Amino acid sequence: MEFAWDGARSDACCAARGFDFPYAIGVFLDPDRLVETDDRFDCGAIRWRVLDRIDGRVFAVICTPRHGWLRIISARKADRRDVNRHGRAARTT
Repeated sequence: MEFAWDGARSDACCAARGFDFPYAIGVFLDPDRLVETDDRFDCGAIRWRVLDRIDGRVFAVICTPRHGWLRIISARKADRRDVNRHGRAARTT
């Protein structure tokens, strides 16, 4: 799978959250990751929220599919709600 992102956004994520987008794409390594449609905002494009563990901690990555590759939009450590949703999904698979 190929990925792309805005370098300035990745740098901002690193400055604010302590990790960059290349680190965050680790959520895509597990075939059992949780992928949900992110419909919180109508931005005119399909967006996915991907939840999975990296180094023992759950992360949330927002991305959009583009012609056979994924564009990373944002990434963060998962909040409690995301962690719970990820845990429930893992128990039902």
